[in-house]
Amino acid sequence: MTAGDGASSGLDQATEDFIAVRGRLFGIAYRMLGSRTEAEDIVQDAWLRWQNYNRSTVADPAAFLATTTTRLCINALQSARARHETYIGPWLPEPIDTSSDPQLGAERGEALELVTLMLLERLPATERAAYVLREAFDYPYAQIGDVLQVKADNARQLVSRARKHIAAERRAPVDSAEQKRLLEALVAAAQQGDLQRLEALLAEDVVSYTDGNGMRGASRVPVRGKTVVAKFLKAFSPTFWTDTSVDWIQANGQDCMVISRAGEVIALLAASTSADGIDRLLWVLAPEKLSRLSTPL
Repeated sequence: MTAGDGASSGLDQATEDFIAVRGRLFGIAYRMLGSRTEAEDIVQDAWLRWQNYNRSTVADPAAFLATTTTRLCINALQSARARHETYIGPWLPEPIDTSSDPQLGAERGEALELVTLMLLERLPATERAAYVLREAFDYPYAQIGDVLQVKADNARQLVSRARKHIAAERRAPVDSAEQKRLLEALVAAAQQGDLQRLEALLAEDVVSYTDGNGMRGASRVPVRGKTVVAKFLKAFSPTFWTDTSVDWIQANGQDCMVISRAGEVIALLAASTSADGIDRLLWVLAPEKLSRLSTPL
């Protein structure tokens, strides 16, 4: 074997090792950043670093790549947070059609839902990383500690704090079938501008978030409270729903509604629900976040 053959063989093995965990690396990056494009950039950066690293010193390629990806995400979150602060209106994660995107490979679904990703946005980067590694991929605390360069006990505390923050913001959800029924009923009532039915479906302290990044007609502030949200939904009913079709889609592991006009997706609607009714509505209207969603056949 020549030196060139050895280098080629080494790169082949590096490629094989990377491909084996690429889906997980993307899953980590997407959950941490809430953006498919940014997650893909992080994974590409991790690949370049893996190519150029002295791989003979790496005993566990999967652990090395997960560590590299997580640390790249922590660095990226600093600039991402600055961009979100200048975003016009509420910033929501970019939805992903998980029915046709197996690379996310969610081992635990809750850490992928849009509402959870939105809440993660409020956490410090290390807490967010610890939560994602533990809740989505069941990493041991010792390994999370290695990734974040803290002791295992500190990693456990980071996960615990993140869980408490998430739990404080979320009620116990109803099952998926009931959530789907409530969302379907809400859209039907919104299309008809039925104020009474809308109020009956909403929790008292419901919040509606609209991500339009300044586009005309998109609310630039969260809308809060059952009566106010119901009136808000009724107010835009005559124009928003005209000539639209509504279909179900599996986005971020849960049933969401995709709204289309003339074959083009114009909105995605997700919700979180509890025994009190719908307590959060997430409207994604920004075209750049809908560009990879297709109208269901």
